[in-house]
Formats: sequence, structure tokens, C-alpha cells
Amino acid sequence: MDEPLVDPSDNASRYDYEENGSQYSPSDEEDDVDEELEAPNDLDPPLPSSSSSSSSSNSGHEPPLPSLPSSPSLSPSQAPSSASSSSSHSSTADSDDHLAALAARNARLRVEKALRQPIHVEHFPVETAGAPLDDRDNAANTAYRANVPGSERNPYAPFASEIDWKLAEWAKKNNIGANALTELLSIDGLVDCLGLSYRNSRELNAIIDHDIPASRPRFECREVTLPEDGITVELYLRDIMQCIRALYGDPKFAPHLIFKPERHFLDEEFTDRVWHDMHTGDWWWMMQTVLEDRSPGATILPIILSSDKTEIALFRGKSAYPLYMTLGNIPKDIRRKPSQKAYTLLGYLPTDNLKEITNQSKRRRVAANIFHISLREILAPTKIPASEGEVMASGDGICRRNHPILAAYACDYLDQVVVTGALYGDCPICDTPHNHLGDPDYPAELRNLEHIRDILAIADEVPRMYLQACKEARIKPIYQPFWSDLPGADIFLSITPDTLHQLYQGILKHLVSWIKSAYPPAEIDARCQRLPPNHHIRFFVKGITPLTKLTGQEHADIARILLGLIVDLPLPNHLSPVRLVRSVRALLDFIYLAQYPIHNTATLDAMEEAMHCFDDNKSIFVDLHIRDTWNLPKLHIVARHYRLLIERFGATDNFNTQFFERLHIEVAKDAADATNWKDEFPQMTLWLERNEKIARHGNYIQWRQAGCPPLADINPLPPPLPPLKMTKRPSLLAVPITQLEQEYHAADFRDALCRFIVQHNNPTASNLAILQEARDFVLPFTRLPVYHRARFWRADFPHYQNSLDSYDVIHVRPKRKNYRGDILPPRFDTVLVNIGNGEIVGTNGYRVAQVKVIFSLPRAAIPLIFNADRRSPLYLAYVEWFTPFRDPDEVHGLYRVSHAVREGKRLTAVIPLVNIHRSVHLIPQFGPRLNREWTAGNVLEKCTKFYVNCFTDRHTYGTLF
Repeated sequence: MDEPLVDPSDNASRYDYEENGSQYSPSDEEDDVDEELEAPNDLDPPLPSSSSSSSSSNSGHEPPLPSLPSSPSLSPSQAPSSASSSSSHSSTADSDDHLAALAARNARLRVEKALRQPIHVEHFPVETAGAPLDDRDNAANTAYRANVPGSERNPYAPFASEIDWKLAEWAKKNNIGANALTELLSIDGLVDCLGLSYRNSRELNAIIDHDIPASRPRFECREVTLPEDGITVELYLRDIMQCIRALYGDPKFAPHLIFKPERHFLDEEFTDRVWHDMHTGDWWWMMQTVLEDRSPGATILPIILSSDKTEIALFRGKSAYPLYMTLGNIPKDIRRKPSQKAYTLLGYLPTDNLKEITNQSKRRRVAANIFHISLREILAPTKIPASEGEVMASGDGICRRNHPILAAYACDYLDQVVVTGALYGDCPICDTPHNHLGDPDYPAELRNLEHIRDILAIADEVPRMYLQACKEARIKPIYQPFWSDLPGADIFLSITPDTLHQLYQGILKHLVSWIKSAYPPAEIDARCQRLPPNHHIRFFVKGITPLTKLTGQEHADIARILLGLIVDLPLPNHLSPVRLVRSVRALLDFIYLAQYPIHNTATLDAMEEAMHCFDDNKSIFVDLHIRDTWNLPKLHIVARHYRLLIERFGATDNFNTQFFERLHIEVAKDAADATNWKDEFPQMTLWLERNEKIARHGNYIQWRQAGCPPLADINPLPPPLPPLKMTKRPSLLAVPITQLEQEYHAADFRDALCRFIVQHNNPTASNLAILQEARDFVLPFTRLPVYHRARFWRADFPHYQNSLDSYDVIHVRPKRKNYRGDILPPRFDTVLVNIGNGEIVGTNGYRVAQVKVIFSLPRAAIPLIFNADRRSPLYLAYVEWFTPFRDPDEVHGLYRVSHAVREGKRLTAVIPLVNIHRSVHLIPQFGPRLNREWTAGNVLEKCTKFYVNCFTDRHTYGTLF
């Protein structure tokens, strides 16, 4: 592989560091605290070389590699061919396909860049919308303090001291049993020594029940009766209006509440619309317009509900049916964090199995009626405030006239048909019947709420006509659905996108089963077991085909590797795999695009194009006798209605039911575990009330300890995380260079480091001069501190809060033994390196490399090897290069790379660690027949050609395309 020389005058080929956190400073103190580094503004390319022995004078050093061109220039005929695209095509067709793919990729590049720039806001044109009233109430914390006796002198009141409070908080937060706590407090002298105000769990509960103010209403039990069936069930519920006041008036939400809608755009001309938080959707703007026309000065409180039945005791056969509520005024980056407690439990819906009803049809009808009469009971108090408004104070004491309106209902498909009354198998949003769900050309219309309300109105008048009208409208004959008279609510358009159940437990679940049927399971599992490790990739020890009852997270893990497992696999009966590969790629594209935290018209168009691509190629599953129809409700909903729902309510991460299911742990499972399993729900509700009091009192005490700061300083959004985070203490303090060359497989380490030092000191020197001086350079040390891990953070959309909260980690370590004495293979992760002009998205200016060593230089040696006017990077990495990016494959869209080799030796370099953009996962090009000698531990060394996996996480997907 012949690489041209870099022009010495090219500024991008020289290191030039400004003052920032990435330089050495002799005054730095070493400790065990993680150090966070900011990346330099200008990242410079490395000086690659071929790997060779450091003792040889003719080691085959090579000049620096050039920066990537601004646009790919490799033609399809020059690109390596894929097994999936090996069928013969004319040169004209190849050229047309290549130009179309290039145009699509450039369009995607423009979209990704646009989504990462500041937005322009169009405010709601009526000034009275969301405006505060002249009335003002006490701020929430001030009012809370007034209700706690003795709190003026003692911030921990009603507890005697900080220890007294901390022990109570610990016991309740960690679900310590009553007997265990009483036994602890019965230790002789413990209560007196700590100065506690309670001597057993009963006394502690009495303090919580009577002396701590309740921020949220108490639960009550009501009997719900169906007179026509003679059935009575118990419903545990709270006053929904008090719950709304509690959420709206919570002081930690006050600085972040949204009071009126906005339209956001990417351009100053207001032509390129974007959707992200709920207030940027069309629903809020439309509803605000209606209210302002009728009664100016309204503030809308969008109610978001979610329900999901869950088991609370696996071996006891008991379940709970919690109903949650939150408000769309709370931004989604706060709502989706369970620790923020932005949701409140409205009640436990009845879960009676109705075994006394033997007729299955009647049992389902009665269960549906119980659900709706329960929701009707819970939501009834919102009817008058929704129409006329109610004055409420937010946490800062400012009052507004608020209208609580049911906006969205997040649930899985089983609950969707119950909530809307749609027939099982039909779409709950439009009138498409089940046998036409798979027809993209079927002329479907959204369900007409007014027409259905007219049908419901005759339920008591002409029962036979009512049943016939329900049958024609394809709805269940439910008596008085809870939404039939809710002001402003359209239940059919309140169904929200659901990443967990519709994308992962729906589309992807079907896709995985189809692939299992199309290919030999043993071959899929063998490839899965030979994938190299990566921080974002789950290692399936036995493959993916033996797995059953997969969770949403496990399906998400499979989505990261699914395409790479099949791109080279041949289909039976010599069928071309092109359509199947394109189908898989199209559905994966849709799944990843649909999860963007911000959308514009182009991303919504891309989602529709991905679904069109699937429709054009899905016939392969029919040819393989895997599918004969496509009447799948979840597939229909995402294909036909996701765009509408995103434009109506904002991005899908506003309503992911995964956030609600996380709440099950506390409000259902932990609450049930705190009971004696006899008449659980009264005990569960009391446990929840006490825990909510403890949480609210803890927030109040933190406010007092902080000096009663203004609300603007409470609950601030987390600051941006640094792009590189390292521990100050290395994994190994002093590793001999000879050991690095052998155990870390860094054969060219010494020469590569010398070249880096020389080039860093002489940024204007020619390549030849650098190589000659490096050969004579003598390192003043023989050992180096080495790090086995580095953490990176790359927020995928910098101007919006990232829903992902984990670092990207690279591991670099030689083989070692575990605690059982087993030898673990070495791990040297692959990364994406900015070689000088890389931007936030796209592959231009980036190159793949494998990191063999992460190290720093001895501080005493810094003045000896670097010029005084040249600052050195704090951390360095020794890497082996892969070939530059070329055009991605036109069928599966993955980039190909291979080890960069010259004269049989791999090209290497030492680079600043901050030049590494993130980890990247490489999928071996397995070919039609798998090499059984490959393992997950050696495949990066033994395999020569790879695909770059763009599905490891959302940031990678938005960067590598």
C-alpha cells in the first residue's frame, strides 16, 4: 500500500497545542481523583509508521499519512465487492446507484450537522398565554417550613439532630424491615448515645405520619361497582388534582417549568422545523390557540398518563396495576430520570381475575369496563379545571390559571386497545382493519372522536343499535369510556410512540425471529461468539438464537450486532441475500432514527424512506416462507403514525415506557416486599406515603443546609461532561519499554515515540528530517506509567440534554489471570482518531486505529525531551492504523477497513490521547464460511478485513454513515 507524503507546509500535519488542560504541569498533584481533560481546539494528525523492531536501523519508517480528502473518490468498480452484492449489474446501473448513495449520504451529513447547531425560536404570538397572575403565594419551601414545628431553630425538625434524621432516612430509603430496625435500636445505649428521638420502628413511623407535612395526597380505597354485572372491586387512588398541584408546586422543578408552547427552527427564516420537548409539538400550540380564543391567560398542564400491569410476587401469583402521571411542563431530561421523582403514582387499578365469570368474552368485557370506570373515577376531578382553569402556584409562589388536560397516554399495545376501546389486532389510532395493516397503500383515516362519541351516546337508548354501531366502527361496546367527556382529550391521538414495546419488543423482536428462520442458528451463534469486545457490545456466550423471553435491553444489545452477523451469510437455495440485508438495514435505520432526541423534517423523511426501503425488500421473507402477511399492529403503528405522533408531541424519548417500568421497582416491587403479603395494597400505599415524605423532607433539609438559596440555584442541570476522563494514578506505575514491546504487542513503540517527540519539537521540519533525527534520538528513560483504561464522553446533541448517561470506555491491557487462575486474552480496543480536520459528524478527518498502549511520560524527563516553548500532551497512545475510510457498501451501508500495512509491517504511531474521538467496534468480514480458528480474543489480529459497526450506540450511528 503506497501512501503519498504529507506536504510539510500543511498545517494539519503538525502538532500545535494551546494552553489547556491537556498539558503537563510540574505542579500537578497526584491523587486518586479522576482527572477531566478538555480536548484542544485544533487536533493534529499523527505520524504513522510501519511496525518493526526498535533495534534495527532499517526499520522501514514511513512518512505521515495524508489527511482524508473532502469527499470520497473511490468508484464502485474500485471498491471491494460484497458477497451480498455480487450479482452482475451494468456499469451504468452501478454508477447510478453509487451517485444515489453518495447523494443520500451527503443529505444525511447535512441533517446531522444541522441538528447539532443552535435553534431559532418562534414564540406563541399571544402574550397572555402562560402569563402569571397578580396573586402570589408563599414559595414552596417557605410554606413547608411553616408547617414543621421547631424548624426555625432546628433544620432537621421534627428530628432532634442530623444523626437522628440520617438514621431515619437510611432506614426508609433502604427498605429496612420494621423488626430489623427495632432490633438495631434495642442495642443497649445506642439510642441515648446517638440522641435519637425514637426507640423502635413504631415510634419512627409515628413521627413520619404526624410530624412531617405531606407534599402529596394520601391514598384512599373506593369500591367500584358494575351494577349490570353485580361486580364490586377495590380501587386505590389519590386525588389527581392534589397530585397535579404537588408536581406543579415542587420547588425543584420551578426553575425548569415550561408554561407555553414554542416552535423551534434550525434557520433564521423559520422554514426548517424541529421537534424535541413536548412544548415544541403541534398539540400544545393547537390547544393553546383554542384556549386563548375562548379565555385569554391560560396555562396548559399537559397530563401524561401511563399504566402497565406487573408481577409483584413471581411465585405468589400476585400482580399490581399502577397508574402513573406526570406533566408535560416538566422538561423531558428531568422527567425521564427516576431520581428526580417527576412522576406520581395516581393509584393501583383493580387486578381481579374475575374467575367467577366463565364466559371468556364476557370476562374481557367486564375487565374493560372495570378499567374505564376506574379511570373515570380518577380523572373526574380534572373536568372542570380543564375547561375553566384553576389558579395554582408553582414552586416559586407565582400563580397562574392552569388547565390540566389529558394529552398523552403511554402504554404497550395490550393497554392501548383497552384504553382506546379498539379491537385487538386493529390499529388504536386509525381505522385500518387488521387484515389491511400490512398494506402501505390502504386509504386509512384517523379515528373520528366525535363520531365515536355519538355512538357512545346511544348506549342507554337502543342497545341493539349501539352494539351494531360499535361493530361497524370496530370498537368495543364499552359503557362510558373514561375519555368520552374529558375536555380537550382525543384518546386516539393521545397514544404515544414507545421505544421499548414498539421498536425493541415489537419490530426488532420480529426481525430477530425472521433471521433465525432464514439462516442456520449455529452459524449465527458462531459469528456472534467471535465478535471482538467493545464497551457498548454485549458478549453473548452461547450466541443469540438460544435466548428466550428477552428483555428490551437484550433486544437493544442484539440490534448493535445484528447487521454485522448476516452481511456475508449466504441464503439457502442460492437466493440472493441483497433484499434481506437491505430489509435489516432499513429497520435498524428506522429504530435508531426514531430514537433521536431531536427531529427535523429531514430526519422524519429519513424514517419514512427507511420504511419504504423495507417495504420494497420485505418480499424476501415471503420467498423464504417466513412470512405470508404483514398485518402486525406494532409495525403498522411505527410505519404509518410515528411521524404524526412526533410532530404532535415531540421526540420519542418524551414517552418511552422504559422510564415508567423503572418506577415499578419502587412503587410495586419494593412496596410489596415491605408488606407481610396479607392484604398488600393498604400496606403498600402507606409505605409509599412515608417514603415520599422522607424524600420531600430530605430536599427541604438540603435547601436549609445550603443556606436557603433561591430556586434558580436548586436542582441545576448537570454541567457538560469533559470529553476525556482519566484516573491520575496509572494502572501500572513503571513498565519497562521492552515489556511494552512484547506483552502489549507494541514492537515499534520506541521508534514511534521518538518520532513523535522529534515532530512535536520541530513542527516545521520535513518528514525526512524527522525520520533521520528520530533514529538518533535517545530516550532518557526505560520505564513508563501505563493506563489500562480511558473514558470518553461525546454528547450526541450538544444543545439538548443527552438521554444516555454513560461514558464510552476503551480498554487496553495484556493477557492476565483472573481470580480463578484462568488466563484471559489480551484486549486492545479499536478507536476513531481525529487526524486533524474531523468534524462532529461524518468520517472525513477520522481514521480507525487499534490502541496498544496508553501511557504518560515521566515528569522528570519532560524538560529533557521537549523544547521549552513546546507543551507536551499529558497522555499519549501508541496505535496501529487501519486503512482510510472509503465509500460504504451500497447494500448494507457499512464501511470497510483493513490493517494498514506496508512491506508486510503494520503502520503505527504515537498520538495524543485527546485525539481519540471515541471507541469504535469492528466486525470481522467473516465471508461465506467462518474461520473456526478465530476467537473474540484473537480475531482483531488474525482477521485482515473488517466492517465498521455504526450501530454500537446512537452517537456512533449519527457519526459514521
